[in-house]
Parts: sequence; C-alpha cells; structure tokens
Amino acid sequence: MNDQPMQDELFFAEIAVLEDALEASHCAPSRLKARIYSSLVKRQQLSGPLLSLNRTKESGRDLCVFEELVQILPVGERAKRFNCCSVCHARILGEQLEHPPIFWGNCPYVAFRRE
Repeated sequence: MNDQPMQDELFFAEIAVLEDALEASHCAPSRLKARIYSSLVKRQQLSGPLLSLNRTKESGRDLCVFEELVQILPVGERAKRFNCCSVCHARILGEQLEHPPIFWGNCPYVAFRRE
C-alpha cells in the first residue's frame, strides 16, 4: 500500500499550521514564498506529470505570458506539461530578490511580492 497520499496530507497540514503562525506574526518574505512554491512544484512533479497548460487554462487558472505562448504552440501534450517556471528568469529573480523586477501578469513570483 502506498502511503504517499498520507505523507502529502501531513506535509500540507504542517505547512498550513506554519502559515497560520506566520500570518499571526507577520508576512513571510517574498523570496521565501518563491522558494517554497518552486519546491512544491518540484515535489508535485515527482508523483507524476503536471496538468497540461490546456487543462490548466480550462480549469479557470490564468497563465503567465510564457505559459500562454507554450499553450498556443502546435506541440504535443507532453511539451505542454512542462513547468515553464523551471527555466524562467522570474523564478531566479523571485527566489533571490525581495522585490524582483518582474512585472507581467499571472506570474506567481510577481504575486508573492504583493501578498
């Protein structure tokens, strides 16, 4: 029997407790949020492929400019499951700088500095 779902539930429960504690005291730095986000996406990829960009958009989530570009390209679904953030300079800037100079819409690394 695979205990990975239970481990994931415990992991996210711990994150929720930590987030509640952070909200009670102060907001986490955007660099930390960016690093956690990157780590969570990498962890998610270990359990299987990500949703394709087509399915992600159909579910109502907005895509960043680079995801939009990949989503409209005439490439297969495997290419559309690629995590664009893993090669985007916004991820690097977001993980290193508290106020990264990135401004395009729907980029999670831009959103972290607003929260």
